[in-house]
Amino acid sequence: MAKKEKEVKEKKIKKEKKAKKEKKTSYFKEVRMEMKKVTFPSAKEIVTYTVATIVIVCFLIVFFLAVTALLSLIREAF
Repeated sequence: MAKKEKEVKEKKIKKEKKAKKEKKTSYFKEVRMEMKKVTFPSAKEIVTYTVATIVIVCFLIVFFLAVTALLSLIREAF
């Protein structure tokens, strides 16, 4: 009876190992399928996004400089 229990445990362990291996391969298959769906931006889009980012950053710099200057003027006045 001990042999049968041992065999059953060994089979169960083998099944678990096989299931883990299948999970890994299916994960990578899914990653590959998702990567096929990815579309990268064109050069024109990259330039547009870069210019927009630079403009927004410059606007924020000017805005925060103005706010800082205004607050320092108010602080000096009082």
